[in-house]
Amino acid sequence: MQGSGTTATIDLVADMGESYGQWRMGDDDAFLEIITSANIACGYHAGDPRTMDRIVSLCAQRGIGIGAHPSFPDRVGFGRRMMELSETEVRTDIIYQLGALQAFAAAHGTKVTHLCPHGKLGNSVITRPNYAKAMVDAIYSVDPSIVLYTQPGQTADLARERGLKIAMVGNIDRSYEDDGTLTPRGLPGAVLSDPEEIAARTIRLVKDGILVSRNGKELQRHVDTILLHSDGANGLGIAKVVRQRVAEAGITIHRFASI
Repeated sequence: MQGSGTTATIDLVADMGESYGQWRMGDDDAFLEIITSANIACGYHAGDPRTMDRIVSLCAQRGIGIGAHPSFPDRVGFGRRMMELSETEVRTDIIYQLGALQAFAAAHGTKVTHLCPHGKLGNSVITRPNYAKAMVDAIYSVDPSIVLYTQPGQTADLARERGLKIAMVGNIDRSYEDDGTLTPRGLPGAVLSDPEEIAARTIRLVKDGILVSRNGKELQRHVDTILLHSDGANGLGIAKVVRQRVAEAGITIHRFASI
């Protein structure tokens, strides 16, 4: 985030703990050397009790922000399929997952400081008022001090009305449309892969508040945190370059929930 006369500051966050049993997703240990906050899977799209326990423990040891990463109950689809649920179902599913992570945080003498919804749930709460209300109600009823990591839309607007603290997320390895929405994954160029290009986009977004759409339109966008993906083919390589280039650009890297 950029303030007048101040040094630009950004939180680097990645989705973590998405392994399950003997199945492994991403290099969590390597990413923990790069990020300042972690979105930890809570068992609905990925993750299990042992994985949650381990990642929370490592985050606590390293001072990394601990965030819940709730999803639709869609392990088979990795939380990326749309589900038609009632507002009550969405709210209680989020409370259930947040509560699980809170228990592990308490066991390690720390707490959950933020929440960032995963996949289709994250997309849905931006555009659907009933899903947005379910998420905001869930956070507010459990712990109003939890920071909601989100993007512009229904959830951010409602969270502000309720007095919840929010952090705006930039998806710098994803292409955007002219209206500010993410390019659907099925379209060409939806996912970016060049580390230097992604790093350059990150620096411009953080310092100048500008993100260029797939069609070349300059979008005004304020961000507090940059999302790095650990599940891509070169996710770790991209994350290393982004961290290095951001630091070289004089941007302070710091977890948002502690600023």
